[in-house]
Amino acid sequence: MQSFWKLTLAECKLYFRFPISAFFALALPLMLLLLFGAIFGNEPMYGGSSGGWVDTYVPAFSALIIAISSMTSLPIGLASYRERGILRRFRATPVSPAAVLGAQLVTQFAMTLLGMGLLVAAGKMLFHMRFEGNVLSVLAAFSLSCLSFFSIGMVLAGLLPNTRVASIVGNVVLQPMIYLSGATIPKEIMSAGMREFIRLNPLTHVVNLLQGLWKGEAWSQHQAELIILSAVLVVASIVAVKVFRWE
Repeated sequence: MQSFWKLTLAECKLYFRFPISAFFALALPLMLLLLFGAIFGNEPMYGGSSGGWVDTYVPAFSALIIAISSMTSLPIGLASYRERGILRRFRATPVSPAAVLGAQLVTQFAMTLLGMGLLVAAGKMLFHMRFEGNVLSVLAAFSLSCLSFFSIGMVLAGLLPNTRVASIVGNVVLQPMIYLSGATIPKEIMSAGMREFIRLNPLTHVVNLLQGLWKGEAWSQHQAELIILSAVLVVASIVAVKVFRWE
């Protein structure tokens, strides 16, 4: 266990030595919040619907951070380790494979949670963000969303051979996912047909779940999101175990 936490601490330090990962997961969503918060403020949107722009988009941008960490940071990091032979060398050490992968997942979760914390702090201090939900419920939904998407990231990490391919494929998957989910473009301005179409996107369900619980809605109102995200977690985890390669 001690080796696991040492490895996790080392991964956290390495995370900040690659500014691109830290920028897209931590700085970019915060910059978007500050920019659009300054433009739109935090007044109720869409003809007086409950919640202002910042109230709505802090949980949406939290979903954005989850997607960025899962689709780019995680697979690129593991693909880089495979490409450079680090994973192969780890297998020859007393550190178990589970500890190596666990350290990656814990690091990504910690950085994703940090990104959400920065959004919450900025929203509260600068835009008087309102929160009507239960903190533990939101954290539970956040954790489920992370696990579901990290399992997808592990599938990509197992399939993609090197850093360049992981970067290209990760971004090809990520870009439509974030624009067709409500994480960036409001669902309210989409047509009815498009709103139905984006339900095929798992990130849509993360956005819906986090925004709903953020406003104080009950878990029972989001049974579809819970079922879909749980199914993604189970299926993608099984596939990840089958396709993951150490070298």
